[in-house]
Amino acid sequence: MLNILLLHPSFPAQWSHLAPYLARNPENTVLFASKENSINSQLPGVTLALYAKPTEAEEKYIEGCGPLRPAAEAVIEGQAVVRAMQWLAKERNFKPDVIIAHTGWGSTLYCKDLYPKVPIIGYFEWYYLAEDSDCYWWPDEVPQMSNRISIRTRNAHHLLNLELCEAGLTPTKWQYSQFPEEYKPKLHIIHEGIDTNFCSPDPSGKRPGLILEDINLNLPEGTEIITYVSRGFEIYRGFPYFMDAIRIVLQRRPKAHVIVVGKDRICYGAQLKDTTYLKEEEKKGGYDTERVHFVGLRNRGDFRKILRSSSCHIYLTRPFVLSWSFLEAMSFGCPIVGSKTPPVQEVMEDEVNGKLAEFRSPYHIARKIEEMLDDPERARLLGQRARETILERFELGKCLRAQEDLMYSLIR
Repeated sequence: MLNILLLHPSFPAQWSHLAPYLARNPENTVLFASKENSINSQLPGVTLALYAKPTEAEEKYIEGCGPLRPAAEAVIEGQAVVRAMQWLAKERNFKPDVIIAHTGWGSTLYCKDLYPKVPIIGYFEWYYLAEDSDCYWWPDEVPQMSNRISIRTRNAHHLLNLELCEAGLTPTKWQYSQFPEEYKPKLHIIHEGIDTNFCSPDPSGKRPGLILEDINLNLPEGTEIITYVSRGFEIYRGFPYFMDAIRIVLQRRPKAHVIVVGKDRICYGAQLKDTTYLKEEEKKGGYDTERVHFVGLRNRGDFRKILRSSSCHIYLTRPFVLSWSFLEAMSFGCPIVGSKTPPVQEVMEDEVNGKLAEFRSPYHIARKIEEMLDDPERARLLGQRARETILERFELGKCLRAQEDLMYSLIR
C-alpha cells in the first residue's frame, strides 16, 4: 500500500487529472492537502484536507518584506503545510510514502524537516530571469537595478526546493530551459496532459454555431467566430494587441464575431494603478459591442462549445508559462494564430499546424486572422494537424503514465 500526498494551495490545480488517476489504483491512498477549494470541486477517490490560510498578523508581516515578499509568503505557506501534515499524522495516522507538490508557493519547504526520507517530486513551473525571459525579452526592454534585485530574490524558495527534492517536473522544454544548469539533471519534462477525448472536434465533423443562452447569444452555423481565452486580460497574454487586431479585422469583415473568455483582471505581471486593460480599451475608442462578446469565465461544457465553434482561435503570450487553453484549443482542432514567441514555437510551426504572428504587432496578428478566415479548407487542415500534435505529444494517458513511472522510480 502506498500513501501519496499531493500539495497545492488551490485545489485541484495541476493535479486535477493525476490525483484521481493515482486513486484508481486500489493499492494507493491519495490525500490532497490544500489551502482552499474555491471552485468546490471533488475528485473521485481523493481525500481533501484543508489547512489554514495566513493570519492577519502573517499577512501584515508579508506586506512589509519588500523584495523578500515572495520568500516570506513561501515560508508562511511551508509552515502551514507542515502543521497540517503533523495533524494528519496524529489524527488520521497518515504518513506519506511520497510527496508530489507544486513548489511555487513554498508548500514543500519544510517537508524534509518532518519526513527526511520521504521522496519529493516538485512541480517547477517557472524560474525567474532578468534577461531573455518573460520580463525583459525584446531589445527595447531594459531592466533597472531594482528590477534585477526583485527578480533574483523571487528565486530564493525555488532554489531551496530544487535542492531538497529528489526529482522535479516541468511541463515544457521552454520552461525547463529557464532553470540553472546544475539542477536540470533533476528535472523531467512531462506535461500534465490534455484530455483529448473531452477536447475534441464536434462529432458531426463540422464547425457548429454557438448558443450561450445566459447571454442570449445565438450565432448560426457558418458564422465567422474568432475566439480568445485567458484567465485575465493582461499584457502577458497579449490582450491589448489582440483587441487592436480585432478592431482591424471587424472593420473589414462585417459579419464576423469575437468571443472573449476570461475575467478583467491581471494574473501575471505588474498590476495597473486604478485601471484595467479592458478599461484602457474604452479609452482607445472601445469596440463593437454587438459583435465582440465578453462572456466571462465559463464552465467546461461552455468552453468546449465555444472552442468547437471557433473559425480562428488567437493565443498570444510573452515568453512565459504555456497556457493549458492553448494546448486544449489545438486538441479541439481549432485553426490557431499564435504569437511568434518561444513557448508557442515549441509546439506550433508556422503553416504546419497553425500560423505565427508577431506578438506586439496588431496589424500582423490581424493579417494572419484574415488569412485563416479567407481559406477555410486550409484552416481546417492546420487545425487537424494541431490536434495530431497534441495526440502525439500531450495526450493525457501518456503524460499520466510518465508521471506515475517517475513516482515509482523514487520509491524503494
